[in-house]
Amino acid sequence: MANEKKTQTGVWPKIKPFVNGGTSGMLATCVIQPIDMIKVRIQLGQGSAATVTKTMLRNEGIGAFYKGLSAGLLRQATYTTARLGSFKMLTTKAIEANDGKPLPLYQKALCGLTAGAIGACFGSPADLALIRMQADATLPAAQRRNYSNAFHALYRIVGDEGVLALWKGAGPTVVRAMALNMGMLASYDQSVEFFKDSLGLGEAATVIGASAVSGFFASACSLPFDYVKTQIQKMQPDAEGKYPYNGSLDCAMKTLKSGGPLKFYTGFPV
Repeated sequence: MANEKKTQTGVWPKIKPFVNGGTSGMLATCVIQPIDMIKVRIQLGQGSAATVTKTMLRNEGIGAFYKGLSAGLLRQATYTTARLGSFKMLTTKAIEANDGKPLPLYQKALCGLTAGAIGACFGSPADLALIRMQADATLPAAQRRNYSNAFHALYRIVGDEGVLALWKGAGPTVVRAMALNMGMLASYDQSVEFFKDSLGLGEAATVIGASAVSGFFASACSLPFDYVKTQIQKMQPDAEGKYPYNGSLDCAMKTLKSGGPLKFYTGFPV
């Protein structure tokens, strides 16, 4: 009995943030996967949200909105588990170092940046598989990869392109995750304190309000990097074996030159 209590108090508090983070991320993916699919198609130049939705329903059926779900779940099981778990641990350590006082916004932002980078390193392979599966139907039939699930995608990527190809686009993936975490996790904690302590709102209103604020800032901070990441992970070589972009910076510069700064915010409302 004593051993059970010791295990519960000694191990569970340490792994709880990781378990909760991964579970909540996987449940969220089941809800937002269709929206994420539409966003990726918009970023790939398939038209507006309404056009993409109509085209997918007409040509691929309703199941197409959940294409890549296995990769999305795998990404959350790795990326979100690592980033939310590490964010909780980092903020807990920072609060202890701050003598139990609430952290200032810049310290929360630093914890978010670090947690985002850690999570992205773990989740980049699954994120690559997800983008490719979501973008596959936009390619000519002869160029489609036709991955059946996330593990088949990872197996094929390693076999066709090598192990390091699993981290293709890892640079913008890491930067995107850092920006997203800085915008989302820091603003969420700050909003909770504001709604609860300053406005005196109840628990439900605080959670809903803070979630809305953090969602906006997460999108605003991360979408430019998300756009570049999508282009890099989706690209294929031409007949001469050349890729359209030499890297993330080249992609960003060409996008800026051709479409202006607002091009990076393609799909922002979605």
